[in-house]
Amino acid sequence: MRYIGQPYYPWWLDNLADDVSGEGAFMEGAAQGAEAVRSIVLAARKIYERQEFSFTGDYGDNGFIEEYTTPIQGKLTFVVVTVARNAAGKAQHIVVNHRPRSSVLLLARLMGEKFAGTPLAKLFITSDPETDVRP
Repeated sequence: MRYIGQPYYPWWLDNLADDVSGEGAFMEGAAQGAEAVRSIVLAARKIYERQEFSFTGDYGDNGFIEEYTTPIQGKLTFVVVTVARNAAGKAQHIVVNHRPRSSVLLLARLMGEKFAGTPLAKLFITSDPETDVRP
C-alpha cells in the first residue's frame, strides 16, 4: 500500500479505542471493540488485491479520511474511510464505504466466508441460515 509514492499504513489501526465501533455498507450492524474492528479491517485488507490511495488526511477537529481504490477479485472498487477520534486521540468510530454495490455485496459474502462459525459472522452474508444476512 502506497500513498504519494510512499508506503502507507493507517495510523488508526494500532490506535483503536477499547470501545471503538466500526461499520460499513458491507456489514449488517456495527462491530464493537478493538479486537473485533481490527479483525475485520485486517481480513478486508487480505481480500483487497492492493490499495491505491488518492487521499489521506485530517478533516475538522477530530476526523480523518482515506480515499482509495482496490480490486476485489478483479473488480475495481472505490473506498472511503472516515475515522472519528475521541478526546484522547484514539480512533473511536470508523465507517468504511465501498462502491459500486456489486463490490459491497461481494465483500459481504467474502467476509461471511472468512468469519463463518465465529461471533462476527452475523455481520456478513454467510451460508449459515442462523447467521445469514441477506441483501
